[in-house]
Amino acid sequence: MQFNSKEDTEAPIEAVFTAIQDFETFERGAMRRGAEVSRIDSIKNQGLGSAWAARFEMRGRRRDVEIKITHFERPSGYTASFQSQGMEGDFIIELVALSKNRTRMSISMELKPKTLSARLLVQSLKLAKTNLNKRFQMRVAEYSRDLEDRLKGGTMV
Repeated sequence: MQFNSKEDTEAPIEAVFTAIQDFETFERGAMRRGAEVSRIDSIKNQGLGSAWAARFEMRGRRRDVEIKITHFERPSGYTASFQSQGMEGDFIIELVALSKNRTRMSISMELKPKTLSARLLVQSLKLAKTNLNKRFQMRVAEYSRDLEDRLKGGTMV
């Protein structure tokens, strides 16, 4: 099952890439939402090979997920691969410079079930795919707007 979204941001590609590779901000955001997140790699810099373990509640059950950066190319984007007990997938962010101060951000997420119970979960998600895809696109659009505001406000670069 796959979700896709594209958003244009009024900012140079380097600034957008710097912002989307600020993994500590993503960690803090997940923790604010109740997740436990810990870094499980020994890499000092952000990039290829960075990895995390996350634990959170979803649909009344505790989920454990491992996330690893499997592709990292500055400034065009990266891929974060994830896996849990019954599911694996990829979260892909691609950037394209449309002009000096405009960047297109394409984000896609693919879920691949590994067990029967995960297949049943994905099948139930497929029934609500239109609604879930709209929510995914709204979240990406909101993130893009927030990113643009932070870059314009000078709170990040």
